[in-house]
Amino acid sequence: MPNKIKILFLCTGNSCRSQMAEGWARHLKGDMVEPYSAGIETHGLNPKAVKVMAESGVDISNHRSKNVHELMHINFDYVITVCGHAEGRCPIFQGKTVRIHRGFDDPPKLAAGAKSEEEALMHYRRVRDEIRNFVLQLPDILER
Repeated sequence: MPNKIKILFLCTGNSCRSQMAEGWARHLKGDMVEPYSAGIETHGLNPKAVKVMAESGVDISNHRSKNVHELMHINFDYVITVCGHAEGRCPIFQGKTVRIHRGFDDPPKLAAGAKSEEEALMHYRRVRDEIRNFVLQLPDILER
């Protein structure tokens, strides 16, 4: 079996979007990719992200928020930035690493004005599903 494609999903705080992407990649594409996630900073794991992923049958509760510098020793095939802030501040990776940007809305920011927990979770669910649809296209979409 060929080596798995090593992918780092990178966002600002590694609390929500990149965690969801890592979780989906492990769940849906674990036979093809070796996913990681990290942030330019660390903001802790977002409980609402954990909750909406669990609703879809993906447990990310054991993930932890990591700073990208913790993973610089790994030879990634791809680094996928999932927010504009990370795209602009993405460090340089050694070797053959290809950087791709695929931005997603920030659920905590969208949910900030929510009038109820359910309304807030709707934002998380939408972004969760958008990330799932992106991950479903891996690794094919990386070659485009």
